[in-house]
Amino acid sequence: MPEFLRTLHTVPLHLDHPVWVIDEEFDIDRHVRRLAVPSPGGEEELAEIVGHLAGIPLDRSRPLWEMWVIEGLANGQIAVFTKMHHATVDGVSGANLVSNLCSLEPEAPPVPSEPLQHDRVPSDLELAARGALTAATRPLDFAKLLLPSAGIVTTWVGRARSGKAMPAPFTAPRTSFNGTVTGHRSAAFVDFDLDEVKQVKAAAGATVNDVVLGLVGGALRRYLEEREELPSSSLVAMVPVSVHGKSRRAGSNKVSGMFTKLYTDIEDPLERIRAIAETNADVKEHHHAIDADTLQDWAQFAAPRTFAMAVRVYSKLRLAERHPVVHNLVVSNVPGPPVPVYFMGARIEALYPLGPVFHGAGLNITVMSNDGRMNVGLLACRELVPAVWDLARHIPSELEATLEAMSVAKPRRNRRAGLE
Repeated sequence: MPEFLRTLHTVPLHLDHPVWVIDEEFDIDRHVRRLAVPSPGGEEELAEIVGHLAGIPLDRSRPLWEMWVIEGLANGQIAVFTKMHHATVDGVSGANLVSNLCSLEPEAPPVPSEPLQHDRVPSDLELAARGALTAATRPLDFAKLLLPSAGIVTTWVGRARSGKAMPAPFTAPRTSFNGTVTGHRSAAFVDFDLDEVKQVKAAAGATVNDVVLGLVGGALRRYLEEREELPSSSLVAMVPVSVHGKSRRAGSNKVSGMFTKLYTDIEDPLERIRAIAETNADVKEHHHAIDADTLQDWAQFAAPRTFAMAVRVYSKLRLAERHPVVHNLVVSNVPGPPVPVYFMGARIEALYPLGPVFHGAGLNITVMSNDGRMNVGLLACRELVPAVWDLARHIPSELEATLEAMSVAKPRRNRRAGLE
């Protein structure tokens, strides 16, 4: 599988973005490792190890992935922690990768492998020439981006005036997890029943994604209330959206993002989900109107050295704490396997996804469905979210509160309809 064998080949003088090449000296022992959790081997001990491993940078001289087989769990199970750089996979391609590693039966025969096609590695002279050409044409590329970008802004303003725009960047309220991230990570994970989510979906006239956002919003409301820092206005989440099949640009990571309110200012769980569903209808329409290629072109515009220098300056000056908050956190919902799947003969009981955090948004909550369950993985900057397990446990509690609200709301609707 090329995703596990390719590595970065740097362009001389960092004039352009690196290219992917097959690692001719690939050694699997540098990528697959084994360790055990400390006693008593519970979920919090496992999460502590996962958080520590997530905070260790990958070796960029080798293929950008690691797999840790973790033993010693109190329930006798084994955890497999796989870490891949976001340049290699996004949510959808990562889920597809998992499906390729797994089987639908315990003793499936090995998948026949085909000879890997090795692309010719460009010479340094070719890469330098390409980088020089890219640098020379960058002003022209900038000019080409201005017109579609102006159209995005014009459309955004027009939709905002009609009340049908997604929340604008830099309008989110500030919370304790909106600051400069460190290299320390903390992790937590919980799960709940997909059928119960579908019950809420039907009752609220929403989608599964709307319900997930509502549960996360309710959990965040509880967490911030406990810390006496709940903002009066709603938190804003950035929700990654796959643009596979829409973007014409090359690359493994094809993801855009939409901004949406979590309505953390609404206490009633059903009312919150209905508000999210109503807003998201406009948000999705607005997002579809934005050209995915334009956003990707802006992301690729700066030269690697320039971009790296800008990030270092941004971090050192703690600029994330000086300007208005772009968005509060990342919330992602990735569809997973609807049936039982097996990894090397063992049934996978849960798939907990863990997404990246950024300066200004030190919390990521990602949900993946798996055989009738919803598995939730939380990854955070340890200094910004010191009690990530408290937040995690509020998510299934919020689902219970929503189901209770449904049982109360149903007879009220019946009485209004004269059906006591």
